[in-house]
Amino acid sequence: VYTSFNASSEAKTPSQLLQNAESGRSYQLTGKVVPGSINRDGDVTTFEVRDRAGTAKVPVKYEGAVPDPFRDGREVIVTVRRTGVQYVGERDSLITKCPSKFTDESAKS
Repeated sequence: VYTSFNASSEAKTPSQLLQNAESGRSYQLTGKVVPGSINRDGDVTTFEVRDRAGTAKVPVKYEGAVPDPFRDGREVIVTVRRTGVQYVGERDSLITKCPSKFTDESAKS
């Protein structure tokens, strides 16, 4: 599987998209999956993504392959286009970020 990332496309947080996303333009959205927001209907998955350290969130409608580690609270990156108040994910663009092996607990040791 080959994944290409556009070097000129900086990942945006939900709060950044809410402030200035243009309809029809493509963005890489990054943030955490809001717990309890995942709904699956066949090949279509809807969920919300929130800022890592905040409460701003955007709804995402995604069609395509969903990575095995995708779940509530997981950090994700997905290419989206704004359509009205919803963001539609580009097919097969959803990836999950690995949780850091360095946590507050490991910093205390």
